Amino acid sequence: MNILLIDDSKTQRRIQKNILVAQGIAEGTIFEASNGIEALQMLELRNYGLLVLDWNMPELNGLDFVKKIRSMPKYTTIPVVMVTSEAEKRYLLAAIEAGVTSYVAKPITGDVFWDRVKPYLNGKT
Repeated sequence: MNILLIDDSKTQRRIQKNILVAQGIAEGTIFEASNGIEALQMLELRNYGLLVLDWNMPELNGLDFVKKIRSMPKYTTIPVVMVTSEAEKRYLLAAIEAGVTSYVAKPITGDVFWDRVKPYLNGKT
């Protein structure tokens, strides 16, 4: 299963990738995008089984990205885990309403991040 990490912070993407690899996810199945526009382009190139994204990004933010893909029949059910510094309840509600599957507040720990993404990996660990 391919995983797409979408965050404008290269450091955050590296942290997430390192957590996934440490849990046995093959590095070659983890792809990265630095914003929502780049992620949309990458969705055209291959299939992904899980998207992990930040809220605050240039070009196309995470919330608008989720709204856009949820309007496309191909992406109505793909799991989307939002990892963001937007921890207020109103942001969580907006994300859920847009179609986010799960939500993690930054800063993340390896255990919390893994607990959020593991259910969507379909036993591919």
